[in-house]
Amino acid sequence: MNFKRKLLIAALPFALGLQGLAQAATTLKLAEVHPAGYPTVVALENLGKKLEEATDGELKYRMFSGGVLGSEKEVVEQLQIGAVQMTRVSLGTLGPVVSDVNAFNMPFVFRDHEHMRKIIDGEIGQELLDKITASEFNMVGLAWMDGGVRNLYSKEPVRNIDDLKGMKIRVIGNPLFIDTLNAMGAQGVAMDTAEIFSALQTGVVDGAENNPPTLLEHNHYRTAKYYTLTGHLILPEPIVMSKTTWNKLTPEQQEMVKKFAKEAQLEERRLWDEKTASSEEKLKAAGVEFIEVDKQPFYEATAPVREKYGAAYADLIKRIEAVQ
Repeated sequence: MNFKRKLLIAALPFALGLQGLAQAATTLKLAEVHPAGYPTVVALENLGKKLEEATDGELKYRMFSGGVLGSEKEVVEQLQIGAVQMTRVSLGTLGPVVSDVNAFNMPFVFRDHEHMRKIIDGEIGQELLDKITASEFNMVGLAWMDGGVRNLYSKEPVRNIDDLKGMKIRVIGNPLFIDTLNAMGAQGVAMDTAEIFSALQTGVVDGAENNPPTLLEHNHYRTAKYYTLTGHLILPEPIVMSKTTWNKLTPEQQEMVKKFAKEAQLEERRLWDEKTASSEEKLKAAGVEFIEVDKQPFYEATAPVREKYGAAYADLIKRIEAVQ
């Protein structure tokens, strides 16, 4: 055996060891604007833990919660270039870049919470994930998380649609949402989540719209003491992965990601229901008034929005309405 061959044989275990170390160092950055302990954060963390265990450490994860990597829009931009590997993102943020998902963003497109869940668990939900994956925006749609029912919260009470007139209400930066609030008589103001607290305090906005856990966890309830149950939006939120990262995974790893993402969808749903119930109790104990309203005037006022934005998705919306 010549000297070169001896060196190669001697070096082989070392090289294989380095390869193993390189694989072990593959870390997936998971980003979230919500704080630690929030249902979507917990479900994503558990997804990461399952991947780490199932791949014997070839894939590790780091969770960046609380918006430390930026706003949802900024995280999506990082995900598109592969700087962030996975996130849960609102459809309001995703709508401007993957227009097909705007079908889910229509005001009152879902009859109720359970109707929305049937849609995302079925073929329509998978079709929308596939459209995210097939888009030119370099991301893979994996599963759905539950973003709950969005209602109005404000510093002054909204007991009917007339009370909303002239109020400045924060919305996600999507023209569809701005038009929705404008149609109700308010002034929709696009703003990142991190800016809402100070905007409420300083009077830049009079209120916002979101679910009870967000109202609680982001401390908006300290200024906005009125929660009006309009139910104008019921938004599922996709888990998306950078396609740059996805394409570097082995087929086996890709299957694991898909499997654990679907498990995260169901886990987050259970956590969401628990969190919503406890959040409502805490908000009421903190003096937040929950206001029941007649939803029909809000539905009728937003008809022009559905006509304007829904035309491109008319067939899909009919299929959504047909699901019982």
